[in-house]
Amino acid sequence: MNLLIARHDKIGDFVLTLPMIKVAKEQIEDAKIIVLVSKVNYEFAKNISFIDEVILYDENIFKLTKRIKEYKIDIAVSAFTDTTLAIALFLAGIKKRVAPATKIAQFFANIRVKQRRSQVKMREFEYNIELLKTVFPNISIKFKRPILDFGDSDKKAVFDKFKREFGIKGEFKFIAFHVGFGGSSEGNLNLDDYLELARIAGKAPNTKVVFSFGPDDDKAYIYITENLDFEAILYRSNLNLVDFCKLLTNFSLFVSTSTGPMHLAAAVNTPTFSFFGNSLFASDKRWGSINESQINFCIYRNYSQQDFKEIKEKFKEIIND
Repeated sequence: MNLLIARHDKIGDFVLTLPMIKVAKEQIEDAKIIVLVSKVNYEFAKNISFIDEVILYDENIFKLTKRIKEYKIDIAVSAFTDTTLAIALFLAGIKKRVAPATKIAQFFANIRVKQRRSQVKMREFEYNIELLKTVFPNISIKFKRPILDFGDSDKKAVFDKFKREFGIKGEFKFIAFHVGFGGSSEGNLNLDDYLELARIAGKAPNTKVVFSFGPDDDKAYIYITENLDFEAILYRSNLNLVDFCKLLTNFSLFVSTSTGPMHLAAAVNTPTFSFFGNSLFASDKRWGSINESQINFCIYRNYSQQDFKEIKEKFKEIIND
């Protein structure tokens, strides 16, 4: 049976479909798992062991329909849908098309699931698994962590390269801070407060502080560089997403707002210390990560110093544990 699972938006959103994809691969007998993703996740998806085939999303309905038809899909589950995708799945002749009952696109699905995700009765990854259960009601929603697992030699090779790049010799605990975000998060610390937390981490015994920056984090990189008054590694990653995940397995803690890198850290079960928006929709009740160890704070954009004091006290507790 050929099962298509579609999630063609951002990195974090795709990571939150991985529990559904892994559950499907492990529990549905003789299932060939095909995923449909955006360009940013295409190579990433191709290197995940429990995904068999990957289709690249195309805004041209007819090109997308042609691509989908090639895989002779029996069932399609759309964790996120839009009109282009919904029409393409319809035109491709897929007999069972599952999608959330939202927007105009739902009318091209023939199994529509009323989830009302805005009510935030469960987390995003749980909503995704719920879609799968509409056609496979006997599957268990339980999954083993880490979702993404790699061989020890692969993880070591990436980490050794990282240490050589920064001249690190010996064994240390690494605490990473990712200060930027792609705009989807409604709650984040300001850069001075990230520096304050990192300063605390840097005082812990045998600990190295890492600031990681994505390709769109130039302003944050410049600010941290100009205001850094303690020892820290400034890491502008050029790794692909799979190798970045391998690097993250070597960190003891990942500190960030709710963004793609946080979800990647969670996918390899690295502990996270994360900041979310203070509205219900933006909170960790909806967008919480999939790792076992996570500490989450919901903060306003203009949070108070009292809010930060509470964050700092909890951070000290974690660092000293």
